[in-house]
Amino acid sequence: MLWIKALHIVFVTSWFAGLFYLPRIFVNLALETEANATQRLLLMARKLYRFMTPLALIAIVLGGWLWLGYGIGKGPYSGWMHAKLLFVILAIGYHHACGSLLKKFELGTNKRSHVWFRWFNEVPVILLLAIVILVVVKPF
Repeated sequence: MLWIKALHIVFVTSWFAGLFYLPRIFVNLALETEANATQRLLLMARKLYRFMTPLALIAIVLGGWLWLGYGIGKGPYSGWMHAKLLFVILAIGYHHACGSLLKKFELGTNKRSHVWFRWFNEVPVILLLAIVILVVVKPF
């Protein structure tokens, strides 16, 4: 079980690194006016999104293995797990939102400002903070 837990932590960390960085690329894309720089940033964003997606899937599978296979978060006093799963679902939604925003940049239809993307970039920080507190503190 400890190997699965360690791998889960590594893949969650790697996935969230991408969730932190991709919106920063969006900030730069929203500011950029030069075509060559825009294409370079789009290439970076596409590659990062394609790299992040398998990391997310592996993290989710390993987390499911810990929960369903080893029973972590089952039984009495497991409200923390249900709350954590809510934040994981929100993180998955955020991941998909990043993919949708990337498509808008690729199509040239983005209407959002760099300021909006700066705020959007704070969401994974809040999600990760909530998830880590729930897992470590297990407040309920």
